[in-house]
Amino acid sequence: MAIPNEKLQQLLQEISSKAQFAEQQLGIVNTQIASKKRESRRLQLSDTEMDALPTDTPVYDGVGKMFVLTSTGDVKNRQAKEAEDIKKELANLDKKQHYLETTFKNSQEHMEQILKRGG
Repeated sequence: MAIPNEKLQQLLQEISSKAQFAEQQLGIVNTQIASKKRESRRLQLSDTEMDALPTDTPVYDGVGKMFVLTSTGDVKNRQAKEAEDIKKELANLDKKQHYLETTFKNSQEHMEQILKRGG
């Protein structure tokens, strides 16, 4: 049973728009993942530098537009919490990336199948 041309065009248009949306979102997610990885690396480097300092070294932590004298332990705790948050965000972004890649791939395959049957 053949699908009418109007329905076929409408179906192709819907699948195409879904694929374009998935591709756009995939680009955004990839950018966010790269940003989170840079942030994680910055925290890791900062932690390494903090380990090299003597424990009684005065450390200043940025708060808004000013700096506050804090202990190295407080800074390390804050950075550890940030690193854990970044890990969770990266895990969520990886799931989203996988979903969008699958959606895009499936949309492309559906369009190819429709075109092969319609042609």
